[in-house]
Amino acid sequence: MDLSLAIAIGSSVQIAVFVAPLMVLFAWVMGVGLSLEFGILETAATFMAVLVANFILNDGKTNWLEGVMLLACYIILALSFFEV
Repeated sequence: MDLSLAIAIGSSVQIAVFVAPLMVLFAWVMGVGLSLEFGILETAATFMAVLVANFILNDGKTNWLEGVMLLACYIILALSFFEV
């Protein structure tokens, strides 16, 4: 489980730290306005996702109920962004 977590979390960090700012630079070169300014919904969604993932991964093992909790979190986030 350590390797799978390292891959998943490493990919997320790589996207957040490298790709997002790179897209801002590409948009600037193309003349399109793009910033890294996040609204309250995006900030709350990121905070909730980190909080749930930390809670799930705290003991180092998972079960089906924790998987259902992750799916419920994903569905709640998807519905909240769909309505906006």
